[in-house]
Amino acid sequence: MRLKGRAHKYGADVNTDVIVPGRYLNISEPSELAKHCMEGIDSGFTARVESGDVIVAATNFGCGSSREHAPVAIKACGVSCVIASSFARIFFRNAVNIGLPLLECAEAVTETDDGDVLEVDLSSGKINNTSKYKTFTATPYPEFMMGIINAGGLIEYTKNRFYEGDKHGS
Repeated sequence: MRLKGRAHKYGADVNTDVIVPGRYLNISEPSELAKHCMEGIDSGFTARVESGDVIVAATNFGCGSSREHAPVAIKACGVSCVIASSFARIFFRNAVNIGLPLLECAEAVTETDDGDVLEVDLSSGKINNTSKYKTFTATPYPEFMMGIINAGGLIEYTKNRFYEGDKHGS
């Protein structure tokens, strides 16, 4: 899977409260959550973000509460992936569960500025900063996790596997 978009860069410890402030936790519709994405840290984010763009951040992205609203809002506003030096474990799992790709690559974070254009190949883990003519490598997803991402999340992946089993008499 290949992705391309502009980078929106943030620092360390971007927590789920600033990704989607608590006052919006009664919203469950992804398109409505998207309207409030990054509102607690960057009130202009939703006006600037375009489909395919990439969030780039330092360490511990997605720390805080385990709310699924945060990765849902990021994906629903059109962000194609998040690249960070590290992620909070529960955020990482929640993102994979909904089909939002995350890559850990400290060097790419350090060498990327807000607005740089990034091309990402999830299969190989290659991150190409076309604005600076630099390439970085993150650890690619294992095949089964790539299957979850490609399916759009764990629920769709499970449905696909279940229905494939039905077709084969399993």
